[in-house]
Amino acid sequence: MLNKITIPVILLLAAVFSPLPSQESELRQVEREVEALRQAYPDVQIYFSYDRTLEDYEIVLRRDGDRSVLYRAGGRYLTSELLPRKENFWQLLYRFSETLRDPADFTQEQLDRVMQFGSTENRRSGRVGATALFDALYDTETREDVENHIVRWDFLGQALRVHYRITAPLERVEQKIRDLAASDPVVQDFIDELGSASGYSWRSVRDTSGKSFHSMGLAIDILPRDLDGKAIYWNWEKNKGNDLWMLIPLADRWMPPESVIRIFESEGFTWGGMWPIWDNMHFEYRPELLVWRDFF
Repeated sequence: MLNKITIPVILLLAAVFSPLPSQESELRQVEREVEALRQAYPDVQIYFSYDRTLEDYEIVLRRDGDRSVLYRAGGRYLTSELLPRKENFWQLLYRFSETLRDPADFTQEQLDRVMQFGSTENRRSGRVGATALFDALYDTETREDVENHIVRWDFLGQALRVHYRITAPLERVEQKIRDLAASDPVVQDFIDELGSASGYSWRSVRDTSGKSFHSMGLAIDILPRDLDGKAIYWNWEKNKGNDLWMLIPLADRWMPPESVIRIFESEGFTWGGMWPIWDNMHFEYRPELLVWRDFF
């Protein structure tokens, strides 16, 4: 798993498929974004006001006596220290896909953009995902901070390490999967065929300064014992010399059963197989994206 690269989905989908709405007033947009965050994190108090000095919206988060201040920064949600470099970051919220995109249906323009985004040169010079919100929510700014919150966890019989705040939703995901497996042999086969799982790993996204969600303990990867000749991750295919990795048909990619994917989503996890730069082993805890999707 050390050779795996986690690409910030914010970067890809915002760039390729779905920019944020531009028709609404900024105030209305801020209200919608903050409401999405409140619904996604009901145990966090979130307020906003306009800072005339910085000419930006100040976002205040309170949880368990801790207080953090961010600035909207055009939807990036950054600390004041990062504001001068805000153009280096992508927007936090985007419209996460509800369905798999068949590469056979991509336009040539979309294919060109996906290919360009996947290039090493572009990743080195491009923007990175903004993670200041998650550092505020989970206390994950430094490696020492993160590791104070990492716990060992068993998921579907596989041992992994994750941030303690996602153990409760992971436990609910596992229970729902096991309940469904009792009547669905496809789901039982999925459980039986799992070979490994991994979570926390302190690292940047390769070729960028962007922080991986694995670095915050907010993502897990699950792999079967045998891929049976199928592809599971775009960059592994690219590294094999397949320059047309983005065109690999859905039928030739390993993926969990759709019912399992929906169970993960029901507890706030997004699946990397929905990204045009696909990572079919990857789930990350992003409830705000699923709430935001429902706003449209």
